[in-house]
Amino acid sequence: CSCINPYIFCTKIYCKRINCWCCKINILKNKPNIIVFFTDQQRWDTSGLHGNPLSLMENFDHYAQEGTHLFNSFTCQPVCGPARASLQTGKYATKTGVFRNHITLNKNQKTLAQHLNNEGYETAYIGKWHLGSSDPVKKNERGGYNYWLASNLLEFTSDSYDTIIYDKDNKRIKLPGYRIDAIVDAAIRFINQKRKKPFFLFISLIEPHHQNHTDDYPPPIGYREKYAGRWVPPDLQTLKGSTHQHLAGYFGMTKRIDEAYGRLIDSLLSLKLMDDSVLFFTSDHGNNFKTRNEEYKRSCHESSIRVPSSVIGNIFEQGGRIKNLVSILDIHATILDIAGIKNFQSDGKSILPLVMKKNIKWIDEIFIQISESQVGRSLRTKKWKYCVNSPNSDPWNDQGSNNYVEQFLYNLDADPYELNNLIGIKEFDVITKKLRNKIKKYIKKHENVNSNVEKANNIVNPGQLGLEPGSFMDGY
Repeated sequence: CSCINPYIFCTKIYCKRINCWCCKINILKNKPNIIVFFTDQQRWDTSGLHGNPLSLMENFDHYAQEGTHLFNSFTCQPVCGPARASLQTGKYATKTGVFRNHITLNKNQKTLAQHLNNEGYETAYIGKWHLGSSDPVKKNERGGYNYWLASNLLEFTSDSYDTIIYDKDNKRIKLPGYRIDAIVDAAIRFINQKRKKPFFLFISLIEPHHQNHTDDYPPPIGYREKYAGRWVPPDLQTLKGSTHQHLAGYFGMTKRIDEAYGRLIDSLLSLKLMDDSVLFFTSDHGNNFKTRNEEYKRSCHESSIRVPSSVIGNIFEQGGRIKNLVSILDIHATILDIAGIKNFQSDGKSILPLVMKKNIKWIDEIFIQISESQVGRSLRTKKWKYCVNSPNSDPWNDQGSNNYVEQFLYNLDADPYELNNLIGIKEFDVITKKLRNKIKKYIKKHENVNSNVEKANNIVNPGQLGLEPGSFMDGY
């Protein structure tokens, strides 16, 4: 094929495999299959690309380097239901109404499936939903997905070796195998079906989330032992929590996720669908192992909000490492963009211009809403993490607040694991003033609230007190 890229020359055989501008444009004219591989409660640093030395995610790491690695990827709400509603609708939790768990997504909220149904896609959902009112999920609460094999709360309808979900007729289905394999095998069977139009498949795992009724992270048999007593992320080494009780099981679950992800890719390769498909990998939020609060997420810290993400296949091959800050809202916008949908409403932005290396203005700031543990708001920039809290609000019943108090400030360049809270230190007043004004603008933009953010009381710089840098740690 002819190529307008002056640096790369390609032939028709290989053009889909290299960074060829004109061929990418040609590929986009055809609607690719779109698959979302969605995990639950997975920290970003389970990936070797983020420093994990245990080879937990060899498939993810390999294909992210061949495709497009979203190096700085975040949730917009670090709890299951709200994050899922935001990914499905492209809206912040205060706009969807799903600001905490156990709220049903309003049928008037247009989802990814409804958009893609209108574009001629066959839409399918397999796994955990968490946006309905019951199990099995009522047909009008399934977000418009046509093919359905799912549970609303998979952690309650199933166990690690007892996978129970429901089909489109609400018939109870038991799938064989360890739960990760059972869900991914069902997805592979769906992909293997011959079809005349492109498909959009959302695969939603519960792992590496804990099993609620046992408060345990049950990996496949024999996998916990592989990771007991081995590498521990620096924040978990330093702060008190459930790390030593849970981390080995959590890592074992993560390893099996990656193995299943590799099998999914193998199926696409064997069916010769890789060039005609786009595969997203991401998670709803991370896991702080009770180091930042009394449970596993619902905080502004990297351990709660940062997730491993990549996009591979089709136009995203050799997209490289994108270091711009992106959120699951941007993944929503990207899915609609590659499906050829125009003029959609989303609080996110498509990453296609970043992949195409277009000279665009990308704002590297992530605004985050927090519920259930607190009514909180956070702003994550390339260098700073700034968090505010509404101490007089009810975190279970109040979506937001008019009044917040500064709670955390971290310099992520100097303190990437957020062990030294700088809020209230006079030397950082100029920084906090700028971030305070920014976060108020985000609250106004996405919540339509004119908020007041109370400045933290000035404290003495801990360095002047002779404290070790790691001893001034968020009050925990």
